[in-house]
Amino acid sequence: MASFFAKRLGYLLLTMLVVSFAIYMISEFTPGDVARKVLGPFATQRQVELLTEQMGLNRPVVVRYVEWVGKILTGDLGYSTVYKTEVNNIIWNRLGNTLVLASIAFAVIVPMSILLGVASGMRESSRLDRSISLFSIVTTSVPEFASGVFLTTIFAIGIGILPGTSTLDRGGGWSIASQLVLPVAVMVLYDLGYVVRMVRASMIEVMTRPYIRTAVLKGLSFRDVILKHALRNAMIAPFTVILLQINYLVTGVVVVEAVFAYPGFGRMMLEAALSQDIAVIEAGALFSVLVAVVTQIVGDFGYMLLNPRIRFS
Repeated sequence: MASFFAKRLGYLLLTMLVVSFAIYMISEFTPGDVARKVLGPFATQRQVELLTEQMGLNRPVVVRYVEWVGKILTGDLGYSTVYKTEVNNIIWNRLGNTLVLASIAFAVIVPMSILLGVASGMRESSRLDRSISLFSIVTTSVPEFASGVFLTTIFAIGIGILPGTSTLDRGGGWSIASQLVLPVAVMVLYDLGYVVRMVRASMIEVMTRPYIRTAVLKGLSFRDVILKHALRNAMIAPFTVILLQINYLVTGVVVVEAVFAYPGFGRMMLEAALSQDIAVIEAGALFSVLVAVVTQIVGDFGYMLLNPRIRFS
């Protein structure tokens, strides 16, 4: 167990080091001078030269990269030229807003996907299985912006029971809870179908195993066979898939946040990319990679606990 954690921790540190270097080099060698990107297109050449000297941009790139990593480790994420404040004053607030969406969506996706996937896998090729499979394929195939516009047209414009935007501002007469309904619904519809199909495929495979037939021949009820023998083994493979959805829910909902004007992490990254806000882009990219690596490590650890063959090997 200790060696497992040591290897995964080393993997995390090495990945973050490589990614940080790649992010810094990409932002450094993209077209245009870094000082020009910070000051904007209307700055004079003299202003660009002064900022270049003040920021030490005329020094070797390796030296500047080491200093940048040192600042990151001490919590200094830099200054945002778009929001005119420290990145720390923006990123954590935006990240907190996104985590609210992600937590609610994850709390809905996990039980629903397990319930629908198990129900579908228990009765392969049945009418219920075909209905759930069709629902999963359709919802996953519809892009987020399309489902967002569709739901907004129905519930915001047609019926008028929900707001069309989610700015987290109570001044419009809508509660915060009502503003979260449509963004969460879009995230659930888009992500639910994929997880349901993973659970269904794993359940179908488990139901054909010899120990399931043995349990049935021993006279166990169908309910006991499913709950005591099939369900835990069926969840081994989808467990990692379910955890990896955290990466999408936290860092991949740019379209959802843009459609509903939600002040979240993804929208912040979009605005920073369009405005070439280097400090925000670098900090956000590092955090996105950190979330991806951590969820993968946690998934591997959970997979090891669920699967004795991996644990004992």
